[in-house]
Amino acid sequence: MYVRCVYCTGYLPALYRIKISAIFHVGLWLFLLLQFYGAAQRRTIQSSWYFRQGRLGLALLINNTMEMTSEKLSVIVADDHTLFINGLCMLLQTEPDIEIMNIAANGREVLSLLNTQTPDLILLDINMPGINGFEVLKRVKSSYPKIKVVMLSTYNEEHLIEKAKAGGANGYILKNAEKSELLQVLRLVWQGQSCFPYKQPAGNSTFDEPDPFLKQFQLTKREIELLQFIKQDFTNQQMANHLHLSIYTVETHRKNIMQKLNLKNPVELTKFILQYNL
Repeated sequence: MYVRCVYCTGYLPALYRIKISAIFHVGLWLFLLLQFYGAAQRRTIQSSWYFRQGRLGLALLINNTMEMTSEKLSVIVADDHTLFINGLCMLLQTEPDIEIMNIAANGREVLSLLNTQTPDLILLDINMPGINGFEVLKRVKSSYPKIKVVMLSTYNEEHLIEKAKAGGANGYILKNAEKSELLQVLRLVWQGQSCFPYKQPAGNSTFDEPDPFLKQFQLTKREIELLQFIKQDFTNQQMANHLHLSIYTVETHRKNIMQKLNLKNPVELTKFILQYNL
């Protein structure tokens, strides 16, 4: 029996038609499989590329985040005593979140540096040759109001502290302050707070004349001062607010007091105060 082939002209035997049809369909399926495999490979390559790009984007995001969180407090230190300013800079350079932008030996140098540099904070000595610290403070706050200024002085005098406040200073630190207190003041001022030392009102000599009994323990004036507040049941936070100190500094003073008095806990400290009527 002869039939007409649908794929070519003429008539072929039925057996040949079946063979040709089978070969054609097998070839067609192979062709489709190859096309599908090629498309899958392309998708795999694209997915791999997108994955690499995603990892790159994540790495860049992490890097940018680290840069943002690694922001440092930039400081210009101004003091006319070389040994003091060198020692102060060495102390500050050990802190990972503080950067010494520059130093100045007098007021004119400070103002000159501000023409090209903008620090976050200026640590400014009051007594400097030429333009003194208060005059520099006035000019800085007038021309660069966003720059924070902490006055540096050897004098814990009320009129100087009030003058610094009136001039727009953000803080006032004594040159004999502990390292922890200095660092706390700088960081608190950087965060937008004001930090000034507490000055006992005139006529109250409670802390100026330490009890002879306490002298044997070698307590500092600040520690004796804190004892009086502890006696009045002040909390650490209340003492910090009242004395314009950080709570960390108050806690450090309390620990020092307990070590000097050989006491183990706050309860023993309270008993000690009541027992000796301090």
